Amino acid sequence: MSGLTALFALTTWQVAADGPLRGLDERAGRALVGHGPRWLTEFLADLGNMQVALPVLGCAVGWSLLRGQRRAPLGAVLAMAAVPLLVVPLKDWIARPGPLTEATGYYPSGHAATAAVAYGASALLLGRLVRRRAWMMPVAAVLLTAATGIGLVLRGYHWPLDVLGSWFLCALLLVLPGVLSRSRRRSSSRTPSC
Repeated sequence: MSGLTALFALTTWQVAADGPLRGLDERAGRALVGHGPRWLTEFLADLGNMQVALPVLGCAVGWSLLRGQRRAPLGAVLAMAAVPLLVVPLKDWIARPGPLTEATGYYPSGHAATAAVAYGASALLLGRLVRRRAWMMPVAAVLLTAATGIGLVLRGYHWPLDVLGSWFLCALLLVLPGVLSRSRRRSSSRTPSC
């Protein structure tokens, strides 16, 4: 966890202070914009829209609740609620211009953050419920999150570090559902049986 915090701090510092990584990031971003079929890159970027990602998380939370889980779904909802509470002030504070515009507020990427938390938390919730092929849940979450980031960069909606910074931040947020579900297992294992 401290490694993720350090990576997020380093990325944020480089973007905010106009460090060497930011220059490299912007050169790479300019080279990548416009590659790939427009319809596909737009589709991938849209995976980070709230209208797409939140229903996925809602279904995973609902299924977990129906299966008797309480703490892990609460952690997933709290992690998702934390996304705008953290991302919006950071966007305002850093005020980074976007790849194809002079408008500011592009670091960190809200769409990348939404995708990372929604798909990651869904994988954590459903992976606990699906015993067979549980490995598919985190793989699907990583693929959907990576596809979103790729789409955002190729469409020119965000610089690569905008996406990467969001992933580091959201990996920290995804600790919450896991911690809450583990605390439930520990407390229930100490409960005496009659």
